[in-house]
Amino acid sequence: MSLYLSIAIIVLIFVVIFQIAKASEYVSILKGEEASRKQNNKINGFLMVAFLVLGFVGVYVCNELFYGKTQLAQGAASVQGEKVDQMLWITLTITGIVFVITQVLLFWFAYKYQESDNRKAFFFAHSTKLELIWTAIPAITLTVLVIFGLRNWFFFTGDAPKDAMVVEVTGKQFGWIFRYPGHDNIFGKKYYKNIDPATNSVGIIWDDKYSQDDILTEQTMYVVKGKPVKLIIGSRDVVHDVGLTHFRLKMDAVPGIPTTMWFTPKYTTKEMKERTGNPNFAYEISCDQMCGNGHYSMKGIIEVVDQEEYDLWMAKQKPQYYTAFPEKDPTAVATPVVTDSTATAKK
Repeated sequence: MSLYLSIAIIVLIFVVIFQIAKASEYVSILKGEEASRKQNNKINGFLMVAFLVLGFVGVYVCNELFYGKTQLAQGAASVQGEKVDQMLWITLTITGIVFVITQVLLFWFAYKYQESDNRKAFFFAHSTKLELIWTAIPAITLTVLVIFGLRNWFFFTGDAPKDAMVVEVTGKQFGWIFRYPGHDNIFGKKYYKNIDPATNSVGIIWDDKYSQDDILTEQTMYVVKGKPVKLIIGSRDVVHDVGLTHFRLKMDAVPGIPTTMWFTPKYTTKEMKERTGNPNFAYEISCDQMCGNGHYSMKGIIEVVDQEEYDLWMAKQKPQYYTAFPEKDPTAVATPVVTDSTATAKK
């Protein structure tokens, strides 16, 4: 019954629209087709100008209401991110100026040069000079912007400073694993067939002496304010993407093909809580590549701390080697074994 009712309503709507269109056509005939068309042109010209003004007012109001809630208002949280923001503002300025000029001309011309009996249309077929101008200027501008972008890209993905700390980031469905090189500052070798979700989540080769002090954490990465950090990025299953929105950086995590980038944090997490006025603020590492049905939940935390706090945190970490082989942990307290002779002696 409801299906028939819906069909009847749709048919009725089409009939009403058709009747309105026919009535408008009859009115035009009575008034005169020419007069009706000219009147519609004047109305449309006025509406064009009204739409232009209301559009700019809407843009201004939205900017006042929502700009403070964007990350642009917070500023980049890394030195490298400042370059990205600078490039973005240059792009927005250039395209914004072009947008305003072209839209004002578009809507104003629609109003000013509406049909008139006292004006004859000017036929303009071709101008090589004009075509060169509106082709060359955008091409040169875009080339300059691309060069800026490539320069920054090569900077972010190039060699990190020698004093940079190094963290290996591994994506998995659906989370992040972070590995630190330990006291020797050298990562041990790994092999994907060694992966054990319980004790060896990245497949470390335990026979390698450099691997025995490596530290593994999941979901939370610690870095130091003002100290460059190089990320060695990979994946153990599908393609992921390391998204660092507050630092204005991102990089694909590809199985079997390590990628790198580096950045220098500007503010600790505590300082960003004060800057944003948000006591729950946290730097987020997100997956920016669709990686499966749990993609939405693939988020991690980056804790930016000062050097003293980082050293204290690192001192509390236990190498993953001792998690895999707890009997070799020198800090483990040995449990005395009670034998029959011991029990007899006590008696």
